[in-house]
Amino acid sequence: MPVTPRDIEIAHEAIAPHVTHTPTVPAPRLGEPLGVRLWLKLENLQYTGSFKDRGSCFKLQRLLEDPKSPHGVIAASAGNHAQGVAHHARRLGMPAKIVMPQTTPFAKVERTASFGAHVVLFGESLAESAAHARELEQERGLVFVHPYDDVAIIAGQGTAAIELFEDCPDLDTLVVPVGGGGLISGIALWARHVNPKIRILGVQTEQCPAMRNKVRGEPLPPLGTLTLADGIAVKHPGEITSRLVAELVEDILLVGEEDLENAVQLLATQQKVVAEGAGAAGIAAMLRHPDRFTERKVGVVVCGGNIDRRMLSTVLLRTLKRDGKVAKLRIEIKDVPGVLSRVTQMIGAEGGDVIDIEHQRLFNNLAPRQAQLDIVMETRGAPHVERIVAALEKAGFPTETV
Repeated sequence: MPVTPRDIEIAHEAIAPHVTHTPTVPAPRLGEPLGVRLWLKLENLQYTGSFKDRGSCFKLQRLLEDPKSPHGVIAASAGNHAQGVAHHARRLGMPAKIVMPQTTPFAKVERTASFGAHVVLFGESLAESAAHARELEQERGLVFVHPYDDVAIIAGQGTAAIELFEDCPDLDTLVVPVGGGGLISGIALWARHVNPKIRILGVQTEQCPAMRNKVRGEPLPPLGTLTLADGIAVKHPGEITSRLVAELVEDILLVGEEDLENAVQLLATQQKVVAEGAGAAGIAAMLRHPDRFTERKVGVVVCGGNIDRRMLSTVLLRTLKRDGKVAKLRIEIKDVPGVLSRVTQMIGAEGGDVIDIEHQRLFNNLAPRQAQLDIVMETRGAPHVERIVAALEKAGFPTETV
């Protein structure tokens, strides 16, 4: 086996002073509705917001200890790996160059550069960025830091499991998001060392189940449409990691985009934890496959919290809409004075809170003396929306939810 539990112990001793021992917290409000005793390992509280701090820290320290290693590193990443490498390179006084796709959001580029790395924007995809990074590795005499298919990276990521079992030793099931496989490989190695009978389940998105397909011997799928869990949308899993996953992981569960959105929302509202899509994937798996977890003591790794504020806002509002707590009504009215006021007063009298109104006379098929209102309102949920619609219909205002 290319990585051993002893390697993870060595990594833990080496990086403990330089990474956060993130808390493992009970989450009864999330677990009890599913019949699960649930704990969350909050890797979103690392300095750069994800577990990538661990592997980057150990890999770069190993390079610094090797007198034959070039003094300088390069990586290709559009997010968390970039920040982990940049942060620890600056701490260790190592020059770092990060190649990012030209489509990378400016906030991620700026954050990576703020850690002292030289950022190169190249290519339309991460694959193109990685190929360019490999070229620069040879041209500039740098060391390429792979995001997952590297024994030091895997050992570093596995240190999260040492902390997890120190804080919560009697878990019988672990749920870990899977992209390239570095995190789940390291965690599974240590978990099997501590408890050979423990269940270890990975999570991938339906959009990009690359590791799942690889360990099953199925064709690797094309990278699907954009996913909220972009941190685990890896097209080509590692060779080292795929062997470890095949040997140590019971199954990889798939989740959809709505599952991820619900999980991000539940973590934020029920647990007060901000998670990115990949970080919420473990909770998404429990929502999608509850029968796999009933009556279990489950540890879920919240692997990162680097979600854009705009995206977080969008997700929270979309889940409010699905729950009926934000609803949009389309109402036909007579286009005469006083009707708009009457409609809004009726909604208010029924307990709805109007937050937006569009009054449309032109772009519809109504008669000239009629108009259409699109009203967005906050409510107490779907039954409340139905009562408001019924009241408007009874008063002579044809209404539909949009």
